Amino acid sequence: MTNKLNISRRDFLNGFALSVAAGSALSPLELMARAAKNGSPYPPALTGLRGSHAGSFEVSHALSWGGATWPTPDSLTDDVYDLIVVGGGLSGLSAALFYQQRAGKDTRILVLDNHDDFGGHAKRNEFDVDGKQLIGYGGSQSIDTPGHYSQASSQLLKDIGINTERFYDYFDRSYFRDRNLASGIYFSEEKYGADSVHANLVRGFGDNDSSQAADIVKGYPLSDDAKISFINLLTAETDYLSGKSRDEKIALMKKTSYTDFLRKHVKTHEDVVVILRDTVKGFWGVGYDALSALEGYRMGMPGTVSLGIGELVGEPAGRDEPYIFHFPDGNAGVARSIVRQLIPAAVPGETMEDLVLSRVDYDLLDRKSNRTRIRLNSTAVNAHHVEGDKYVDVTYVQDGAVRRVRGKHTIMACYNSIVPYMCPEIPASQVEAIRKATKIPLVYISVAVRNWKAFENLGFQSFYIPQPKLMHSFGMDFPVSMGGYSFSQDSSEPTIVHGTYVPTAPDQGLTEREQHVQGRRDLYEMTFDDLERDIVGAMSGALAGGGFDAQRDVAGLTVNRWPHGYAYEYNELFDPSEWSRASGPHIAGAAQIGRISIANSDASAYAYVNGAIDAAHRAVNEQSSESDTNG
Repeated sequence: MTNKLNISRRDFLNGFALSVAAGSALSPLELMARAAKNGSPYPPALTGLRGSHAGSFEVSHALSWGGATWPTPDSLTDDVYDLIVVGGGLSGLSAALFYQQRAGKDTRILVLDNHDDFGGHAKRNEFDVDGKQLIGYGGSQSIDTPGHYSQASSQLLKDIGINTERFYDYFDRSYFRDRNLASGIYFSEEKYGADSVHANLVRGFGDNDSSQAADIVKGYPLSDDAKISFINLLTAETDYLSGKSRDEKIALMKKTSYTDFLRKHVKTHEDVVVILRDTVKGFWGVGYDALSALEGYRMGMPGTVSLGIGELVGEPAGRDEPYIFHFPDGNAGVARSIVRQLIPAAVPGETMEDLVLSRVDYDLLDRKSNRTRIRLNSTAVNAHHVEGDKYVDVTYVQDGAVRRVRGKHTIMACYNSIVPYMCPEIPASQVEAIRKATKIPLVYISVAVRNWKAFENLGFQSFYIPQPKLMHSFGMDFPVSMGGYSFSQDSSEPTIVHGTYVPTAPDQGLTEREQHVQGRRDLYEMTFDDLERDIVGAMSGALAGGGFDAQRDVAGLTVNRWPHGYAYEYNELFDPSEWSRASGPHIAGAAQIGRISIANSDASAYAYVNGAIDAAHRAVNEQSSESDTNG
């Protein structure tokens, strides 16, 4: 079995990943445009290697890795803008809307983004499977706990027409329960001698009663000693830190990884430790070898629940709202809602419901007549003050050509670590603060399948994969139906399977940051073929018993690769205990530089929608004050 799909459209994008140099005569995007049958390609429908796609990162890498410079054009590309936003993700789009609300509808705003689509990580994936439209997400997933949003973030959602209460009707919370589909665990032949699937007993990820633990674990492909250790861990009500005070327990658990806690204090079998280690990668971006035992306690992991610690006073409240606030295209729905406010003609419709099936007219995003313009495929390489600090000139590269625009104000809403390379005026102390964090690399995978009978036959909706080569989990998408879009109701119908791969370097003594750096290097060295083989191999191994045939059943594959993925959040295992969203180097890193402000989720040290929006609100407040001061 080759584990390589026979999908001709995918082959068109394969091979572009790292081979195209900045300034080449013909960019991948120009090649795609030439190959498109009906004019310009529609970005959400492009398959193959997406996310940080070919053509989106080469100029930035030449700038930051190679020290490349570009001559400043003698003339301006456009007239002077009131605001230039570098980065068209959720933070950049929010900044544009906040500024427009402050300054009025006639305000001239330019948003520059290096990708061929807006939204940043809030990416939409579309497929047409035998005449059925499928919509999925390729990045930012859901609006998490909107009841805890700041006033600014809550108001922005209202202003763009998003009423999160409606998701209680649109998200079918009993969908999988009604169909007797549970969470599974897939043990691969490569690591465990034979392919097999079982109920997933890992607390926080499985749907099974722990009283069934013994019977279920007995079926796992483990040694007898490992099975006994696993059963004891899941069922024993033992205080493994007995003799220590509550404060002593908490202090020890903060500075001990959860895997080391299992090894040293619970004496858990190593095969069981390895199974549990990566269960949290999709949430934190690293495994439990780089997260504290106290975080394991917060997540309800085995071995921590009987320690007698009780409630952790002074910590943010846990999730008290269901995880249901999800458009079919994830937070691409939020991005599209903002663009509709900024450029109404580009996004048809008026409601959050009709937004789902709306087709964005990308040709209208950068019309000269727009008061707000969104310019894609444009990578900023320099931003500095000019004319006595009255303006900011931004130089960018588009299709190999160097251009220059001028703004009265500029907001850098891009990847934070690139800002020092673009802004020569940034102080050294601020550069140092920015470099305290690094992005979390990840890959979100959308697989369009012609049916999901294999899931139904096996009785599982999703699978966790211990000791994976690459992809560590996959499963059926969120069951959301809204705005005329209906989630699959029958296993004979097509649907999207979502997979996750977070590259890490576990159990090598590396900190979380070091693992992210290594994971990013590994990800850049992978080809689409590498990822495709692993995805197809894992799905085939897990679903074969349900009758799955990849060549027959897979209709499309989009791999959203994000080497610079989600924002880094402080980790108590490695970072000072006083660092938090309210106090840490990210605050100094986000300091205003005259008419330049910084807005992104990195600047909030919070990898969620409201982190991006709140940063945008702060940056616009800074630039509004700058307007008041300097006129």
